[in-house]
Amino acid sequence: MTDFRTAQLTRLSLTGFRNHATLSLTLSARLVALVGPNGAGKTNILEAISFLTAGRGLRRATLSDIADRQGDGSWSVAATVLLDGMETKIGTGLAPGTSGRKVRIDGEDVRGSESLLDYMRVLWLVPAMDGLFTGPASDRRRFLDRLTLALDPAHGRRVSDFENALRQRNRLLDQGGSDAFLGALEQQVAELGTAVSIARGETVGLLGRMIFEQAEQDLPFPHAALALEGAFEAETLGLGASDREDAYRHMLRDGRPRDRAAGRTLSGPHLSDLKVLHAAKAMPAGQSSTGEQKALLIGLVLAHADLTSKVSGMTPVLLLDEVAAHLDPDRRAALFSRLHSLGGQVFMTGTDEALFEALPPAAEMFEIRDRQSRLIRAASGS
Repeated sequence: MTDFRTAQLTRLSLTGFRNHATLSLTLSARLVALVGPNGAGKTNILEAISFLTAGRGLRRATLSDIADRQGDGSWSVAATVLLDGMETKIGTGLAPGTSGRKVRIDGEDVRGSESLLDYMRVLWLVPAMDGLFTGPASDRRRFLDRLTLALDPAHGRRVSDFENALRQRNRLLDQGGSDAFLGALEQQVAELGTAVSIARGETVGLLGRMIFEQAEQDLPFPHAALALEGAFEAETLGLGASDREDAYRHMLRDGRPRDRAAGRTLSGPHLSDLKVLHAAKAMPAGQSSTGEQKALLIGLVLAHADLTSKVSGMTPVLLLDEVAAHLDPDRRAALFSRLHSLGGQVFMTGTDEALFEALPPAAEMFEIRDRQSRLIRAASGS
């Protein structure tokens, strides 16, 4: 069996982060439960951890909105990560009077959050994602891009550059830009958009195969069938990267009058959608029951955790917010067993200690209350 690199947080410190003026956790277990009343700040701790990797965090919040309202507008998250037997100190935050978040590794400033992917891959499942299958396609694209980023560290920058190029094209169309300027910009849009679409398609293909391989295992959650769909994918089906770029560039050039009238670009991978089916029932996930949708989503995230380990060689850290609350006891116990077998570190939240009775002995539990933390169950065994 392949051994994957496993990152483990051994210490986490928050300063000025949402409702936590200061908070420190010393961690020794792979499975960590955070319990306490609603509003205590459990999800805020998960959000803080989500900033220890590339991206905008699990809430995609404006950086200035994260700061404790009683503070000076700054915030920071610092952690000690154990990886390959070596400890590394990583951190990120917002300094007073600035707009971009800073990232530090072992006390040295680094440019961009992508460097954090060398130390941690972080995946999450939060209640806001419960409507993923019934919500707008933009939510599923963002979800797919997050899945892709865990496999391909360059994807986040690629998507950002593509969206920026699209905005520039729309502005140039509105302002009556010259054919030469539009042609140059459309070449950039076509190159970036094609790269984004290919990366998404590769993720969907790899994840679909991972789910298929797991279908014969006795796993507690239903299997999903996945597809990346959209007019761009349909019109460029079977083309190589260069031909897809050319096809997209022609779409953009021919679509200028229509796009100018609409005030936006009406063709491209920015309109594609991740289609998810309940495989056993051959039913769109959005038409499944609420419970089935939740179970499908959990199964999808767990399969992606396995895929991330396989592709990146690093077992991801999982953040599961209120994931146990809507599961029956048997499925809850099966989930904890599955999480334990993944081998990575997992942080879970819940309002009731009883939700985590089935956790293995090697797990630990903290109570979060009144801006403070208290260890209420220490890890034991292996």
